Amino acid sequence: MEFLSELLNVPTWREVVMWCIGGVLIYLAIAKDMEPTLLLPMGFGAILVNLPSSGAIEPLQTLFDAGIANELFPLILFIGIGAMCDFSPLLSNPKLMLFGAAAQFGIFFTLCMASMFFNLNDAASIAIIGAADGPTSIVVAQKLGSQYLGAIMVAAYSYMALVPIIQPPVIKLLTTEKERKIRMQYVDHEVSKTTRIVFPIIITIIAGIFAPDSVALVGFLMFGNLIRECGVLGSLSNTVQNVLANLITVFLGITIALQMQAEKFLQPETLLIIGLGLFAFIFDTAGGVIFAKIMNLFLKEGKKVNPMIGAAGISAFPMSGRVVHKMALKEDPENFILMQAMGVNASGQIASVIAGGLILTMIG
Repeated sequence: MEFLSELLNVPTWREVVMWCIGGVLIYLAIAKDMEPTLLLPMGFGAILVNLPSSGAIEPLQTLFDAGIANELFPLILFIGIGAMCDFSPLLSNPKLMLFGAAAQFGIFFTLCMASMFFNLNDAASIAIIGAADGPTSIVVAQKLGSQYLGAIMVAAYSYMALVPIIQPPVIKLLTTEKERKIRMQYVDHEVSKTTRIVFPIIITIIAGIFAPDSVALVGFLMFGNLIRECGVLGSLSNTVQNVLANLITVFLGITIALQMQAEKFLQPETLLIIGLGLFAFIFDTAGGVIFAKIMNLFLKEGKKVNPMIGAAGISAFPMSGRVVHKMALKEDPENFILMQAMGVNASGQIASVIAGGLILTMIG
């Protein structure tokens, strides 16, 4: 009987479980349209690497060594993300940067929690999941030599895709209906081309001075934005935003699946990491909302901010900004806070990368 099982390559129960997990990811990608560029290759890859005696593991290992082990894929992806970011709403209202900083609270809170179960390097790598920034999670976990890279990557990218499910309940729990209906007047201050060009350069220099370990991440992100704003690389900007970003995302998704092999993934530590990652994600969302509520205590009527925009301070760009905007419209069909939410979301993109650099500086 045992010989027959080996001959027929009968899957183990662990492999079947991973097929189910892969199926769920594929379902979310296709039926729910949740980050299909990422979840579809992750889901298919989870099935692929858990076929008995899978011949896909060796070529995926080669791709992993070439693109993730040396941090190439995350850094290239940051160029694409930077080219997608429009920092004009942030530059026209710089105080929105405060919300991006406040929404990183969950990272450092989770670091304290995770250190109760894991060594400091692993705890820091797990905590950065709360940034909702997959590339940053990969780079931090790689540099700190975390042994849980696979679970961290899967959790980070899964939570990024699940923003529309995770954030709304947290926001509603922390805000009243009256607060969610607060209207914010948007004054469209024209941001000069010179300002938009100088901004990514200045941010890179500041990051290099105060958080040197973040300069590669910030630098690639800002370089992508400089390509967008310089005005002389239009075709390259479009290519980076669309073709390059999507291609690297597909490669990331299918390569991440290498770390989803049943014997490595179905461990108690994996469930704990996923739970702590969710904890970090929730507290990042809560930190931004609570900061906005505290700010409102000192603002006059008519000047108060809609506290929901604080939740957009996580790095999941542009999903989180869209979620907040849709929630505002659901409460009041004439309440348009998209520009403010996107400004905060853009600031969260920068803040999360800097937070990752600070973690590396403190612990690396």
